[in-house]
Amino acid sequence: MIVVTGATGNVGRPLTQALAEAGEQVTAVSRHAAAVPDGVRHVAADLSEPASLTPALDGAKALFLLLSGDLHDPGARPADIIDLAAASGVSRVVLLSSQGVATRPLGPTRIAMRALEDALRDSGLEWAVLRPGGFASNAFAWAESVRTQGAVAAPFGDVGVPVIDPADIGEVAAACLLDERHTGGVYELTGPEVITPRQQAEAIAAVLGSPVRFDELTRDEAKAAMVRFVPAELADDTLDIISAPNPAELRISPDVERVLGRAPRSFDAWVTRNIAAFR
Repeated sequence: MIVVTGATGNVGRPLTQALAEAGEQVTAVSRHAAAVPDGVRHVAADLSEPASLTPALDGAKALFLLLSGDLHDPGARPADIIDLAAASGVSRVVLLSSQGVATRPLGPTRIAMRALEDALRDSGLEWAVLRPGGFASNAFAWAESVRTQGAVAAPFGDVGVPVIDPADIGEVAAACLLDERHTGGVYELTGPEVITPRQQAEAIAAVLGSPVRFDELTRDEAKAAMVRFVPAELADDTLDIISAPNPAELRISPDVERVLGRAPRSFDAWVTRNIAAFR
């Protein structure tokens, strides 16, 4: 049995589906009751209280670990989840980390994530680490304004990074959970091309078949919006990257293709699949 944390999110949903379609027994974990694919067990747990995960880990052989926002707060102890997994008999953990661990190692949240990666390496468990860059699904934050105002508001409109489709992250995670050849692997996950926020708005407009205006935010305006959902340190670390990506953050990684045998999906493909959210 494989446990998927964050199972109702943009990565967890396609991962859970992929594992179920592979014939695996899956336990989907989220904070609240949620619909899951047929045959998948759901357990409600709050990862900020690791003990609440104990029922989900009973009988599990592998764990996909995705940290919720509060587990990036100062004083959080996400390594306790790895200890609990080991004590519960889990043999393999796949950790969703961040590209910034390598590209911005001195950012406060990156230091904490590096420490978690190190704890996993030292745990004695089989492991793999996924380090994605920006997510295509961050564009869901624009859905309401596109529907109601025909507009997208974002900072740094003409600065791009190679955003990745979360479905690709989910499929890579499934491969790492199921195939021992990926044990000890560290995979940097990006999309196939650099794309700016302004170009993302144009892609949404093209699929909608109607204009979408781009309104550029200041950094302070963008941070004020972000801290409603993530810790301030994580907002700052993210804004540092998307305002001035370094060469490593602009690089198109081959790792999705190495694992899946195909190129990563484009942002246009993500928009086409999710256009109902913007109508």
